[in-house]
Amino acid sequence: MTESSEWLIYRGAGEPHDGMSRLPPPPPWRDFTGRDSAAVGDGSRDRRLGAHRHLAELHRPGAEELEMINAALYLRRPLLVTGSPGAGKSTLAHSVAYELGLGEVLRWPIVSRSTLQDGLYHYDAIARLQDVQIAAQGGYGSAAGAPGSVEAIGSYIRLGPLGTALLPSDTPRVLLIDELDKSDIDLPNDLLNVLEEGEFGIPELERVADRLPDGEAEVLTADGTKVRVRDGRVRCRAFPFVVLTSNGERDFPAPLMRRCIHLELERPDHKRLATFVRAHLGDEAARAGDDLISRFLERSRSELLAADQLLNAIYLTDAAAPPSRERLADLLIQRLDRPR
Repeated sequence: MTESSEWLIYRGAGEPHDGMSRLPPPPPWRDFTGRDSAAVGDGSRDRRLGAHRHLAELHRPGAEELEMINAALYLRRPLLVTGSPGAGKSTLAHSVAYELGLGEVLRWPIVSRSTLQDGLYHYDAIARLQDVQIAAQGGYGSAAGAPGSVEAIGSYIRLGPLGTALLPSDTPRVLLIDELDKSDIDLPNDLLNVLEEGEFGIPELERVADRLPDGEAEVLTADGTKVRVRDGRVRCRAFPFVVLTSNGERDFPAPLMRRCIHLELERPDHKRLATFVRAHLGDEAARAGDDLISRFLERSRSELLAADQLLNAIYLTDAAAPPSRERLADLLIQRLDRPR
């Protein structure tokens, strides 16, 4: 094997070999080990949370960013944050949650099929019907507390991130509605009433509230805890700190814009990108990748790039040590827009 191909795991030679034994550990954001572990602080989820926390600790907002965040806190209004990929939109939510002691950030990643219902709650009607049939076959019928019974209806309901954020509490939760510009045309308008009123109903519970003990049902939250919902309605006491992010792929309707505090983030500078790399890969990787950060910034003046691409390039060129470092980095950091 030549020196130029020593970093290759798959060689394309059609000959089996034990090259997988040389594969280094995965980057932190692609580490799926520990998923079955119940130990606190273990697993890939905890490592990702650790990276978010590190970013939050290192985040130093500019004057305008600081003012708009505080305006949203004072006015109890959602904060709409727009900017290019990697500008620090998501980090902002984690920074506020960390500094103000508001717990883990609730995240709702938006895709083209996302609906308001996805954010509020999910009712598993099929599972309930199956349990009713199984209970009937076993002779339990509709006895109180039996699977599928009215009293057990809450076990078939799980609140979404938005629904969980609107639960009554003395201090607000932080909710990150990520990449709202990827939604279909209806979702921004559908959000208006819920974000304005700070409450919503669960029809499946409202219909049977008079048959529930004290009108309450126990349901599961987005972060896996059980809470009681009274009369089938969720009403916040402290309005959550809601951060809606957008990469600027579309405009939003005026009714949504006037209900939000709008913050436009500028492209990240060298210091912010170095902080981003340091939080995910450590100080040594940030120092070793300083030249790639500079190349990334230079290219980003005329090309649409994402900071995730920079992370990939720095990690791979450090872990694999290929002979043509700059060439591999350029292959990984490809422009996301079409050349004009």
